[in-house]
Order: sequence, then structure tokens, then C-alpha cells
Amino acid sequence: MTTKEKVLNELNNKSEPVSGEYLAKICGVSRAAVWKAINSLREAGVCINGTTNGGYMIEGQADIFSLETVRREFESAFPQFSESHIECFNEIDSTNTYAKRLLSQCASLRNEKGELTADGKKYNNSIIVAESQTAGRGRSGRTFVSPKKTGIYLSVIVMPEGGVKNPARITAFSAVAVCRAIEKLYGAEPSIKWINDIFLNGKKVSGILTEGTANFETGIIDSAIIGIGINIEPNEEFSKSGLSKVAGSIIDGTADKNDKKNSVTRAKFAAFVAGEVLSVLQEDTASVISEYKARSFIIGKTVEVHTLADSDQGMYKATAVDITDDAALVVECSDGSRHTLSSGEVTLKSDAFV
Repeated sequence: MTTKEKVLNELNNKSEPVSGEYLAKICGVSRAAVWKAINSLREAGVCINGTTNGGYMIEGQADIFSLETVRREFESAFPQFSESHIECFNEIDSTNTYAKRLLSQCASLRNEKGELTADGKKYNNSIIVAESQTAGRGRSGRTFVSPKKTGIYLSVIVMPEGGVKNPARITAFSAVAVCRAIEKLYGAEPSIKWINDIFLNGKKVSGILTEGTANFETGIIDSAIIGIGINIEPNEEFSKSGLSKVAGSIIDGTADKNDKKNSVTRAKFAAFVAGEVLSVLQEDTASVISEYKARSFIIGKTVEVHTLADSDQGMYKATAVDITDDAALVVECSDGSRHTLSSGEVTLKSDAFV
């Protein structure tokens, strides 16, 4: 733990001013080093009251977003994944794009038998997390608005035994994981719109984009890269772009807004989301799909089905009636015919987002 992290930890655990001399003794450094750490924390946005002679005290809960804070929260809550490779950025183009670059530098992720190589083992269960993205992406090439200080953006790299068999199921499982993290830390009750959107109080607060890397020699999809963007607080970009009609934030959807805003740091939330994703992917398929269906608000609703561009069906209306174990959506048309959708998108009228 760095001096900066030690000082932050001490200040977070004290309800009265702490002297520079005390901090220097506890951290095993000089008072000059403590002063430098205090200034660094202030520059990072931590509100620290006090002076060198009068003692220091944090106003509220410090929300430091760094590799150290993310790793500490992650290893504390999910020690079973303590070997995970973690990288943290203040700003990045896209966590998914970075994850692809990271894996492209490896000679190979699997051997001819499909087993993970040394590089594969190193980067399996990796976590890439960022405070903001300059080129965040959603499904179908859409832009995912990713401003600073208001959300978290992360990618989790997984390499299942035998390769990635069902990307849709991975997306569905990850949606359940995001819901669990929101419930545990914020006490809210999010729901899922097939297949990758998380809603709270009728507005979208999170989206998931699952991509992958393939080995054309073996024909195996080596890895799945699960990109997750979550809006924690409201931001001006939504209003400017008109997204505020459909996009919301966790804080706005939480009853005790101020308490939750002050008690849940972005580092802790990012750690919990990543840990929940890695955990849920090890669970029984039937039980997770059952939970996914229970959290889905789309069953029984009339939807507009938008098929892929090369499909001859185009767009049509139907009723969502079921979700299969493969995370496919079953819809029923007015003539009684049923279709199982493993790709494409569905939309609902705004008053159906409840």
C-alpha cells in the first residue's frame, strides 16, 4: 500500500482531526511525505479539511478511484479471484478495445489441445476498469456515453474451458451479476431488458457488450470480453444529448440517495461488479437463467423485434413469452407462431419500462 493509500485509510477511519505527526508515525514516513500525500489526495478530489499544525480530517467519504483501491476492495470481497490481473485507468478509449489489444499481444491463448497457455492463464479472469471512456461502445456500433466522475466502465476477460460456446448466455449471466451488485451495495431493485440492459425505476442504468477473440486455426473462440458500463450518478451529457428520457442513474433510482452516494465508492462498486461476474459464471446454468427470467420485465409485454440487417424478417411486433436456457428470447406473433431469438434487439414503449 502506498503512502497515499495509507493516509487515506487512516483518515477514512477517524471521526476527528489527525495530526501530521501521527500519520507520519503510522505510515512510517516523514511529515513531508504525509504533506505530499495530503496534497495528492486533494488534487484527486478528496475534501480534506485542516492544516499541518491543526490536523487533517476528511469531509464525507473519500471516493478515490485507483488500481490500489479497486484491488483492495476486490480481494477483500472476492479472495477466490485474488490472482486476477487488474488494470485501472482514469481515461481510456474503450475498456473492451484495450482488452482486445492486451490479448493481441499474446503469442497464443490456447495450445493445439485447446488448453490455456501461460498467457491464457495470466489473462483469464482479467479486469480492465476505467473512470471514463472517450470511445465507449454499445451494441450495433452505438456510442456509450462514458463521462468522468459519474459512472464506472469495465471489461472482464474470461476463457472458459473448451472455449466460448454461448456468448448470449455469458451476457445474460453478467446482467444478473450487475443486478446483484446494485442490490447488495445500493439496496435498489434493478430489472433486465433482454438481453443486455439493466433498468432501475424505468430508466436504463447499465448496458453490456460481450465481444470475443477467436483462433482460426483451432476454430475456438478463445475468450469472451464482457464490457459493462454503469451510470452511478446523473450527468450533464445525458441532458445535452437527449438521453435523459431513457437513461438514468443508480443514485436517482435509490431511495436514500445521499447516504448511498457517500457510502459506496466507485472502486468498491467496480470491484463488486467484476467479482459478481466472475462468480456467477461458475454457477449452475438453470438456477442463473431462472434468476434472469425472474428479473426480466419483458415477459408478457408486447415488443418490437428488430432482426439483424441480413434477415428477411425485418421488424415485427410480438409478445415476449419465455427465455430459454441458452438465454434466447421466445416471442409469439399474433398468428400464434413462435420465434426463438438468439440475436437482434427488442424495443418496448416507454410506459412498459416498469
